[in-house]
Amino acid sequence: MPKVLIIGNGAREHALAWAIARSPLASEVLCAPGNAGTGRIARNVPVAASDLPGLEQLALAEEVDLTVVGPELPLVLGLADRLRQQGLAVVGPDRLAARLEGSKAFAKQLMAEANVPTAPWQVHERFATARDHILRADRPLVVKADGLAGGKGSVVCSTPEQALAAAEAMLVHGLHGEAGRRVIVEERLSGSELSLIALTDGRTILPWPCCRDYKRLEEGDRGPNTGGMGAISPAPGCAGLTGRLVRTIMQPMLAALGVAGISYRGFLYAGLILTAQGPQVLEFNCRPGDPETQVQLMRLRGDLVPALLAAARGTLAPQLLSWDERPAACVVLAVGGYPGLAAGGERLDALTSWEDRGGVVVFLGATERLQGRLVARGGRVACVTARAESPSEARQLALDVAEQLAWPGARFRRDIGILHAASAPSELACSSGGG
Repeated sequence: MPKVLIIGNGAREHALAWAIARSPLASEVLCAPGNAGTGRIARNVPVAASDLPGLEQLALAEEVDLTVVGPELPLVLGLADRLRQQGLAVVGPDRLAARLEGSKAFAKQLMAEANVPTAPWQVHERFATARDHILRADRPLVVKADGLAGGKGSVVCSTPEQALAAAEAMLVHGLHGEAGRRVIVEERLSGSELSLIALTDGRTILPWPCCRDYKRLEEGDRGPNTGGMGAISPAPGCAGLTGRLVRTIMQPMLAALGVAGISYRGFLYAGLILTAQGPQVLEFNCRPGDPETQVQLMRLRGDLVPALLAAARGTLAPQLLSWDERPAACVVLAVGGYPGLAAGGERLDALTSWEDRGGVVVFLGATERLQGRLVARGGRVACVTARAESPSEARQLALDVAEQLAWPGARFRRDIGILHAASAPSELACSSGGG
């Protein structure tokens, strides 16, 4: 009976804990550091996701049988390496493999070697060369910090002036620090976005249901990018695409990593855009998505734990997971200042008494319990997730509950699950996020 440790404190980790705790195989579930939601179904341990020595000590002291890493930072820092050196089973790639997310330049180069379709791009370490590239370009661009930038490292621009300002902010003025010392300038693509997330042991690839993540803050896909304001699964337009995407994108990337002597075990996430020329990769991530994980796990049939153990041990098989045909949708509730600085402190009285029911589960994110009350810590507070017979029913059910649970000043989108036409370049403000 395995004891499972989940790393992270978001709604994604609450969803993972929810699925794992339902397994008859899991003897106990621990979350480090967890949140108010994970504390209801698991044992929270106050060790930060960035505290690698503390997490290693925790895993050894608790004699955990499996560690599942939610966020990207501990993977990029090398948590999986440390735990595997201690003989512990981990779902999450080693530090070298996690460079797929930790360095956009590395990911772009690997895509070129693997012949994986992506936007034309150049890497710049000096503003002068970036400026020349931007001024020569004859189409809208995206400027991206090479490293991890807390979800604010990609700037989607409509004009050369916006792209120049983004590059100057990173390369000259030090925006994003070390993460922005090198930038990628690439052509901006148009189309509908799609998240393809798979579990892999380095050889077998087990895709999860395709999703669409709604990144922009405001309805109509406007405003700044965020960590995600909602999601729907299956994504509109993805029918019949999964097998092709695994063959043309995920398998070549794993093969290219193998040629470089890098083994990959864990979640592999391809952020895609369906263009007129076919699917193209926007980015790779080395962990499960948030809020995609929430809608995916609402569609899970059976037990998640055997698949996680098999991925960690190198024995993954396609039949280990099956999925409900019914669609799922989620609506994220965030504090008023999100995605900017938000102190939190809002009392979440309706969420305090909420009990999951009727095909709706509320996964908590930036929350804590103070003197018996549920309180927001800032950012994305909750993810209202619903499953129903049709996409429209799922989104309406999630929206209805979100409206019931919203507190004064809460932000959420009422159009999650609606496929918007791609905005014209002149309609898109220069915005940061997704990095």
